[in-house]
Amino acid sequence: MKPFSWSIQTDLDAPAMANGEADGKQHSDRGVRRPSGLFFYLALLYTVWALVFCHHFSTSVQSGNAAAASPTVLQLKPSAFFRRDPCTGRYVYMHDLPPRFNSDLARGCRRISGSPDVCKDVTNDGFGPPLTGGSLPERGAYDTDQYMLGMIFHARMRRHECLTSDPAAAAAVYVPFYAGLDAAMHLDNADLAVRDALSRDLVDWLAQRPEWRAMGGRDHFLVSGRGTWDFLRRPDADGWGNALMTYPAIRNATFLTTEASPWHGHDFAVPFPSHFHPSSDADVAGWQDRMRRAQRGLLWCFAGGPRGGDMGTVRAQIIEQCGRSSRCSLLGKSAVTKPGHFASGHAMRLLEGAEFCMQPRGDGYTRKSTFDSILAGCIPVFFHPVSAYLQYTWHLPRDYRTYSVFIPHGDVGRNGSIEEVLSRIPSEKVARMREQVIRLIPTVMYRDPAAKGVTFKDAVDVALEHVIHRVAKRRRAAAEGREHVDSVDGGDSWKYDLLDDGEKKIGPHEFDQYVYMHLAADLVG
Repeated sequence: MKPFSWSIQTDLDAPAMANGEADGKQHSDRGVRRPSGLFFYLALLYTVWALVFCHHFSTSVQSGNAAAASPTVLQLKPSAFFRRDPCTGRYVYMHDLPPRFNSDLARGCRRISGSPDVCKDVTNDGFGPPLTGGSLPERGAYDTDQYMLGMIFHARMRRHECLTSDPAAAAAVYVPFYAGLDAAMHLDNADLAVRDALSRDLVDWLAQRPEWRAMGGRDHFLVSGRGTWDFLRRPDADGWGNALMTYPAIRNATFLTTEASPWHGHDFAVPFPSHFHPSSDADVAGWQDRMRRAQRGLLWCFAGGPRGGDMGTVRAQIIEQCGRSSRCSLLGKSAVTKPGHFASGHAMRLLEGAEFCMQPRGDGYTRKSTFDSILAGCIPVFFHPVSAYLQYTWHLPRDYRTYSVFIPHGDVGRNGSIEEVLSRIPSEKVARMREQVIRLIPTVMYRDPAAKGVTFKDAVDVALEHVIHRVAKRRRAAAEGREHVDSVDGGDSWKYDLLDDGEKKIGPHEFDQYVYMHLAADLVG
């Protein structure tokens, strides 16, 4: 490399040296004398020599590359040989799992009890069937089921620009196991051994792999389309779900779910998939502009239905208060496709027409509707911090006041007026919050995996950045002979996930009263 570097530098310096000689020795009353013919001859000879040398150098470095046979000016630039690999530090290795861990589960969709539409949901790599009409985008809209995230993530990783076949070069290792589909097939099975069979099989398979043994799985990550709660049953105990996340080997890995537990250190929540999966920057920008121009005639709304139980629950209070208000609207009966399910177009039309969208608990603490609301530019209103603030710390701002409203569920349970709280928020602040929500749209959606040339970061990009950052910290700690711990099991683990970079100590938190004192009551309501 030294001769090449020297020749380029000499070529750049030659004119300056000639001019310096003219300035110092060749001035006369008639101005600067022209260089002699010998100078031009030597300059020409030097240029020819440099081109021949650079052509030979380029050809030897890029042998087999057809472009090297016809060097251009751009090929001779030093920067061409020192251009940084855009995937440096971002390479991901993906295990080639036996099909029983993923594709066979998708093909066996009819085995999922109580969900006859699952075979529809697994089409288009988990996006489901295309949607048209209503308030959804003209292209890129799909009837996406909230449980299909495992498939969606896998489809994206198969086409990821930084996928590598060399595990030694990888910053993280992806395990494409459809844990959510496996769990759904056996949730009602009384035979615990059957429920746990495929998860245990996966652990045994990984344990035999050199990629896993290199760091004991600490550089691996898995993705599930269901919440953490479906994978926490102890192998020797009755109860809900399977035991995947309780196995010591899996506890070394990073587990991405749509709802994480605040009390476990290795699971992290990522957004539920919504209905818009754009394929270009223009698609995203156009949708954001549309949400900025949307006419929002309602102050608030709720896209959901009633649940059985105590009428004092937050959900019941929302429905009751909204029904009495002229500034609120619920989904009409025409939007209901079957119990608990609503037509996507109807729901999006409602969300786009309101300033604030209510987000009480769903089946767990979280709801897919949270991300439907953000997609619609509607400011989410939460009633418990575990519904979002302790969950999506990678994708949503740490300062929840910039994009959402928090009304303690206890206040609503005591018949506090939701509308009164929302009416007191100044219009200028509402505008700022809505703009922040609209800016969040790209980071909480899952783009078309076949998209090319996009520059926006979607939910997968954001999640991968944080997984790789977490693995890098663990790798540095291992090199120093220690175990990196960024969160702990137990009641305080959620606080570690809320620490800013560089912070290490936890202390009292504003959400303590909701996470600890009201946990039992909230599980009921």
